[in-house]
Amino acid sequence: MDDTSETRRVATDYVDSLERRDWERFATLLAEDVVYEMPQTRERIRGRAGYLRFNVEYPGDWHLTTRRVVADGRFAALWLDVRVGAETMDACVWLDLDEHGLVRRITDFWPEAYEPPAGREHLVERW
Repeated sequence: MDDTSETRRVATDYVDSLERRDWERFATLLAEDVVYEMPQTRERIRGRAGYLRFNVEYPGDWHLTTRRVVADGRFAALWLDVRVGAETMDACVWLDLDEHGLVRRITDFWPEAYEPPAGREHLVERW
């Protein structure tokens, strides 16, 4: 399988494992030193354990549906429909994979800048 096909598969599995709350599967997709960033809130999480915990503890009844995946080599862009309770929004997620096919960087873009909710300060650094 070429890099682009593998990257597309990983991107699809990334969203699917999040939606299913399949944390064991989700963790297998991430590099140990993965970095997750949300530019709108200026938050960064470093490392698989912290990023996994961030998702496990994320509040609310949230759901993800993939609208589009574009992959090129070891890079993928995802356009997601996100639903939290009754609220719906779009999100764009950029994934960079390492040479082993693991997600090493995630940049998560949301529609608007906002201040992050309280309670996750122990997992993130602000810039």
